[in-house]
Parts: sequence; structure tokens; C-alpha cells
Amino acid sequence: MGFLTPHHQLAFIFGVLGNIVSFLVFLAPVPTFYTIYKKKTAEGYQPIPYMVALSSAMMLLYYGTLKTDANLIISINSIGCATEVIYLVLYFIYAPKREKVFTVKWIIIFNLGGYCLIMVLTNLLIERSKRVTVMGWICAVYNVAVFASPLSIMRHVIRTKSVEHMPFFLSFFLTLCATMWFFYGIFLEDFYIALPNVLGFLFGIAQMILYVIYKNPNKDVEVTEKQQKGDIELNLSSVEDVNPCLADHQLGIKEITVVTAEKPVESYKINA
Repeated sequence: MGFLTPHHQLAFIFGVLGNIVSFLVFLAPVPTFYTIYKKKTAEGYQPIPYMVALSSAMMLLYYGTLKTDANLIISINSIGCATEVIYLVLYFIYAPKREKVFTVKWIIIFNLGGYCLIMVLTNLLIERSKRVTVMGWICAVYNVAVFASPLSIMRHVIRTKSVEHMPFFLSFFLTLCATMWFFYGIFLEDFYIALPNVLGFLFGIAQMILYVIYKNPNKDVEVTEKQQKGDIELNLSSVEDVNPCLADHQLGIKEITVVTAEKPVESYKINA
């Protein structure tokens, strides 16, 4: 890399790292589709995330073909397009009939229709010298919207106090991916790539903080259960201390059920 300037050398390094991390992120849904394959049904799963990921990869791929020296952008988004198409095909195979119709309809409208519309408009209405700038802005705005999508899952985590649907390592790799592409864009002075990844980094950090806060949702429930059990034992002991004659009567208690969190303590007594 002796023929490259220091900035271009650093951009190449971060671009390669970005390709590696992005590839790992693209592989994140593999366990989900393995589960779908084992169950032979995709019922309960949604195709929208894969449509959005495919659309993003398609637009960045087009942007990369308009730029010069954008091989790293072209390579990873080519892989991204192929990967998301495979996911959508697998989803279509195992989805219920109603979801199949929904998936095909939105792929035609959103992915193919939207992409073709952008290509036609940029080629017919925009001068060749300005196409990179226009497509760069389109990609930047779209990626900002994509990076903002975790707001819904973050709101769900705060509301339910559970991180079941927000895996830590996925948030970690998304944050790492945003970091790699941010520096790639900075060193190449490609702000259409760099700026959206600032938002991706911030949302990734926020997700990991939420994970740390809510990773033990059952702790309070366990404490409440112990307190309730302790209160029951204390109450029974207190009754015996006050009136020893009731000790024999307590033998008639056959079952005490503690229902935690949402239900009160219920006692079922059978008199001797």
C-alpha cells in the first residue's frame, strides 16, 4: 500500500474491517432461519427487516458503482444483496399463504419498484457529474431511517423491562460495524457514508446500555417471592407465639401457594 496516502491506507484498513464485521452482521439471522427450517414454518416471523436490509444494500451497491475506488462498498453490499435474497426465499418457502402474498407484493413495490424508480430518475433527470451526490444523499437519508429503526425495540425493552428481543451481541456488532464505516467515510471524506453511521453508533451504545440495565428482569420478582415467603413464615410464627393452642390448628394448613409479581398471596386451609 505504499502508493496510497496515509488517509487512503487507513480508509482501506477500516473498509476491510467494515466488510468483515458487516458480513458477520449479515449472518446474524442464520439461527432464526435454522429454527424456521426445523419447525417447517415461518409463522410469527416478519419479512420486513430483510426487505429493508435488501433495499439498503441495493442502493449502496448502486452508489458504489457511481463512485470511483469504491470496491469495498461494492463487495460487501453485493454479499448483502445475495444474503438477504436467500433469507427472503427461505421465508417465502415456509411462510403461511397470507404472508407469502404480503411478501411478494412488498418486494415488487418496495424493493424492485423503488429501486428501479430511483435508477430511472437519477439517470434521466440528473447530470452524470451530479449523480454521485444525489445518490449519496438518498443513501444517507435512507440509512438514517434504518439506523433509527431500533427506537421501536428500545421502547419495547423499556416498557417490558426485558431484553429478550434485543440480543447484546447483535447490538455490539452493529455498533462496531457503524464505527468501522464511520472512519472509512471520514478518511475518504465520504460524508454520505460517515454521517449516518454516527447515528448508528449512538443507537448501538444506547441499546447496550439498556441491555445492561434490564438484563436481569427476574431479580425483583425473586426478591418479592422471598419476601412474601418470609412474611408468611413470620405470620405463622407470630400466631403460635401469641396463642400456643393454635399450633395444633396450624397442622390443618395443607397448602400455601405464593403467586408473585402480579397476583396476591393465596392461602387454602382445610380445617382439621
